[in-house]
Amino acid sequence: MVNPKDAVISQYRAALEMLKLAVNNCPDSLWNDPGYANKFWHIAYHTLFYAHLYLQVTGGDFKPWHLHRDQYHRLDHGEDMPGVLEPYTKDEILSYIEFCDQEVQDKMPLLDLKAESSGFSWLPFGKLELQIYNIRHIQHHTAELMERLGEDANISIDWVGKK
Repeated sequence: MVNPKDAVISQYRAALEMLKLAVNNCPDSLWNDPGYANKFWHIAYHTLFYAHLYLQVTGGDFKPWHLHRDQYHRLDHGEDMPGVLEPYTKDEILSYIEFCDQEVQDKMPLLDLKAESSGFSWLPFGKLELQIYNIRHIQHHTAELMERLGEDANISIDWVGKK
């Protein structure tokens, strides 16, 4: 029987690999396309920020990535958002993907998947469900980026079943 943590790690890594493929295949013209309210790079960064955050035991354990910029994780366009967001480069986003992949491998073995609390007050479920939620979030935004690649650049990304 497969260890549940190994299965969760595999699915995290597969989801991150698909995001990596989308980022690697994004043409420069789409990376910061002004035709989109949420730019390709911004969606990728948002996705990685929350993947990183929700791999922690609690929000208090979170230490932002070394290239984090305040408020850049948000996709809304509220009053307290910086006016013009300086895009992250592809290399920076790819570096963050690798960082998150390593976080999966380092943090998942330490998490108590039986814990009844997610560790985040705004997410009212247990730690195992948080991991499923987090993988779904990665895959949701990766699919959004893949759709953009398909529609705007006729680029398709292969499915990664496990890693």
